[in-house]
Formats: sequence, structure tokens, C-alpha cells
Amino acid sequence: MLGVLRHLNAFAPERPGALHAYLRTAVLHRIFDEIRHARRRPPGVDLDETLTSAMASPFELAVDREDRERFEAALNELREEDRELIIARVEWGLSYEDLAVALGKPTANAARVGVRRAVLRMADVMRRKRATDSA
Repeated sequence: MLGVLRHLNAFAPERPGALHAYLRTAVLHRIFDEIRHARRRPPGVDLDETLTSAMASPFELAVDREDRERFEAALNELREEDRELIIARVEWGLSYEDLAVALGKPTANAARVGVRRAVLRMADVMRRKRATDSA
């Protein structure tokens, strides 16, 4: 309204009720301006500080990278058969039945036992590496 009143001296009424129509139009235009402004910039929303992100934190990414490096290093120290069993089961997610066929094991149970032994060997290698890394 103050903006309208500042320009009131330029207003020239041509008929009765013209000032009322002028003020009404000015208010409507101001309302439309505010609506357009609000659409371009929605009001802020308070964020819930307790929400957690689905993304990994920088720390988690670093730990994941270190774990992956340890995993790869330990994998390289295993025998080829153990390496194949672990990769096929852990990384590729093959079933024990598929492992038995792919790696020439007599049964799915034989593949399961082979994977278990390979994982235990790998865990031992990783334990030794961790001990030497922290020393």
C-alpha cells in the first residue's frame, strides 16, 4: 500500500470509484507477485536432525576401502582353488550346487566344505596381515 500511496500523485481519477479500482488492482497485483515469488522459492523446511543418510560417511568409505584392500591382498595369497571358491561364492553369489558343477566338486556339500575351508584360510591370512600392519 505504501508503494501505491507514493505514486498516488500520478493517479488521475477519470470516473467515480476509480481510486477504489486502482487500489484493488494494485493489491491484487501485489498478491500475484507474492504467489509467483513463493512458487519460485518455496518456504524453508525445518530438518529433522535425527534423520540418517543412506550414503556412507567419509569414514565408512575409508574403512570399506581399507577392508577391500585387505581382502584383495589376502585373496592373492591363497591357492588358486581357494581363490576361485571365495570369488565364486562371496563375490558372484553362486550356489553350492553351481559351485560344484563349475569347479568340478563331486557334490554341493563338497563345495560348501571347500568354501568354508577357503574362508578360514583367508581369515587367517587377514589376521596375520592385520597383526603385521599394526606392529
